[in-house]
Amino acid sequence: MDTPDPNAGSGTLVETVMAAIRQRMAARILTPGARLPSIRAFAGTMQVSKSTVVEAYERLAAEGTIRSRPGSGFFAAGPLAPLSLSEIGPRLDRAVDPLWVSRQSLEAGEEMLKPGCGWLPASWMPQAALRRSLRSAARTDDATLADYGTPLGLPALRQLLARRLSAHGVEASPDQIMLTESGTQAIDLLCRFLLEPGDTVLVDDPCYFNFHALLRAHRAKVVGVPMTPSGPDIDLFAQALAEHRPRLYITNSALHNPTGAVLSPVVAHRLLKLADQSDLAIIEDDIFADFEHTPAPRLAAFDGLGRVIQIGSFSKTLSASVRCGFVAAPRDRMEGLIDLKIATTFGGGRLASELVLTLLKDGSYRKHVEQLRARLARAMAETAGRLKAMGIMPWIDQPTGMFLWCRLPENIDAADVARHALADNVVLAPGNAFSLSHTAGRFMRFNVAQCEDERIFRVLEKAMAASHRKIASV
Repeated sequence: MDTPDPNAGSGTLVETVMAAIRQRMAARILTPGARLPSIRAFAGTMQVSKSTVVEAYERLAAEGTIRSRPGSGFFAAGPLAPLSLSEIGPRLDRAVDPLWVSRQSLEAGEEMLKPGCGWLPASWMPQAALRRSLRSAARTDDATLADYGTPLGLPALRQLLARRLSAHGVEASPDQIMLTESGTQAIDLLCRFLLEPGDTVLVDDPCYFNFHALLRAHRAKVVGVPMTPSGPDIDLFAQALAEHRPRLYITNSALHNPTGAVLSPVVAHRLLKLADQSDLAIIEDDIFADFEHTPAPRLAAFDGLGRVIQIGSFSKTLSASVRCGFVAAPRDRMEGLIDLKIATTFGGGRLASELVLTLLKDGSYRKHVEQLRARLARAMAETAGRLKAMGIMPWIDQPTGMFLWCRLPENIDAADVARHALADNVVLAPGNAFSLSHTAGRFMRFNVAQCEDERIFRVLEKAMAASHRKIASV
């Protein structure tokens, strides 16, 4: 007879009943489709109340372990596919493709260190201000808490965003701004709007690896243009326009990801002139704008939101959990974008917009980003110094922001280093994850905000030594 285990520790009686059912299924006493004991009978078997068994059965049904058939009782569901230990641990054998860094970072447990990820540590975010904003949101009207937002999004936030864009020279009225769930959703929406399968899209080489993955999902042909410290190589950009006749170009103008490069005014003007001649649409991803000490040139400012569409987000600076981004687009694009947003996401989320608006209006966000810039500058100097001492050299002088793009010593393969480091619970970002041409095998992107732990540098040094030995033995 199955009886409660007296050594079950802090487990409740409900959990004990659930464990007994799972044990019977694992032992194949209850096979898929078999009827479970009645609530009355199992309560007697387990020496618990009927309400305890009812709750246990309801929880098991909610998680899919058993199924309820009204009027007939509860039945064992089919078993889940077994989870192997190799699936629980780091996927050392996975190819270093555009999704490798994202998956390793997002799936990492608490024990993992993530100098290769693309976001700030949770401890760097304005936790107290976020909690105040949440308390304020809890006191709002019922519609804010439970209803859909308008297709364009919260008017007060769009008005404030219009003023913020103006500070970067981008003139956009509130009706040219549409709120989205995130920067990634904004780009996905724009790709749906602008592209047909088979269209060619230009990206920087290297560029943010999720551009590659997203464009692949839209079945676009992706062509890379080599990146320089002042923007894309403009001569090769012109050559790519002539050879491939692309529909779209996606880039970061300020604090380029992963290189940290900043677009120069000269390159910006030449690029826009070429875009006009080729009828090229441009998406300018500006999600790192608030990390800048001195605003860099913006394509959307020079262009006046003519053929350039700018996107932004608060995921990097405020909270990755409070998802709020936006699109600033030419007027003649807005109606089509609104229709597409309704078709794909229906209404916008009002609650996240209200939270962001509260933080922007009460001054919390401004103070937070000022502190972030100072803290990132200190982390950049310290991390660059530590890496230089190991022979890992920054690609550009005096980088700012969050990312440090570095060249590893001779005979060191970044992907190999990343795999070795992953075995020691450190997630790194090897260069070829960002490079369409796979010409960044000796490069690596470091997130300086995630490099405060001393163990990162010990593991990195160990992984580099292992990679060097492996290459030397070949």
